[in-house]
Amino acid sequence: MTLLRFFFPGLLLLAACQSKPEPAAEAPAEAPAKPASADKISLSAEQVRAAGISTGGFAWRNMTNAVQANGTIEVPPQNRVDISAVMGGYVQSVQVLTGQRVAKGATVAILRHPDYLKVQQDYLQSRARVAFLRQELDRQQTLDAEDVGAKRKLQQAQADYATEQAAQRALAAQVQMLGLSVARLNTGYISPTVALTTPLGGYVTAVNMNPGQFVNPQDVLVEILDRSDLHLELKVFERDIARVKVGQRILFTIPNRQTGEEMVARVFLVGRAFNPEARTVTVHAHLEPNREDLIPGQYVRGSIQTEGSRQRTLPEDAIIQAGEISYVFAQTAAAGQPTFHRYKAATGASDGGTVAVTLLEPVPDTLKMVQHGAYFLQAELAKGSGEGE
Repeated sequence: MTLLRFFFPGLLLLAACQSKPEPAAEAPAEAPAKPASADKISLSAEQVRAAGISTGGFAWRNMTNAVQANGTIEVPPQNRVDISAVMGGYVQSVQVLTGQRVAKGATVAILRHPDYLKVQQDYLQSRARVAFLRQELDRQQTLDAEDVGAKRKLQQAQADYATEQAAQRALAAQVQMLGLSVARLNTGYISPTVALTTPLGGYVTAVNMNPGQFVNPQDVLVEILDRSDLHLELKVFERDIARVKVGQRILFTIPNRQTGEEMVARVFLVGRAFNPEARTVTVHAHLEPNREDLIPGQYVRGSIQTEGSRQRTLPEDAIIQAGEISYVFAQTAAAGQPTFHRYKAATGASDGGTVAVTLLEPVPDTLKMVQHGAYFLQAELAKGSGEGE
């Protein structure tokens, strides 16, 4: 009896434990719904207005493709002159300063040397000898006409006269090279000094002498530069030179100028010599208009406007750059909720805030393209598709 009294309560307790209801299993969390397409997004009319989204069609424009090139401001060789002494001498005075503007024919320096006197002396002596030999030739011709003179003497007089004439002409040329007047020398005036003059008007860029200094013919004493015909000298890479033609427009800037002004030039010569080390060809361009405020040797960055073609364009605000890929948006539905579709595109030349675009899938020209607000659409699309995570 005692055993049964303890056994039955145990059975009842066990039964009560087994009949206790089990807790219900928790339902899995519902995953967020994904958009129907990773490139589509729908907004409310209020969102469209708040974001300032506007649409419009493609604009067809003749877009040019630019060739980028660097170079310098230069002048033609004929607009630059180095002045030297024809014969060595001592500098008596210097008439110019660096930066000074001089006219053609102006005196830049005065030189002196005994050799200058010797050349003038030789010329006058030769001139006098020519006069004597002319008289001697006349006498021999008279004797020969009367058949009383020897033929040999006549021939000798003709040879001496011709030889001295040649010597006189050579000495006259030397006098003129020194910058002296032969006509004045014929009057008997011998100048003790020689004036160095400039054959070109322009600005003095260098003075390499001082009074008392002895200068040689190979020394460059003064450098003159005429800036009336400045031009660009650009170095164009081998891969781009085939696109550069005479007459093309160039937009260029000078990086070291604080104004950042964009100036214009036009190609007038495309070089035919190839630089094998830099892999470039030289292109020359005239300034339009010519500028007096530029300095030869200044570094420039140029953009050569090559031949273009008629292309679809959109504003810069309409294009999303994502690494090497560009995107544009188009409105595909306006009734109810406005819907927008994202397209991959390739961008081309740009001009004045407009960019040439080529969509990588066929779309009609009548499609309403997003002109402004594309970045808002991209941000909303990234939030919905998890691109930003």
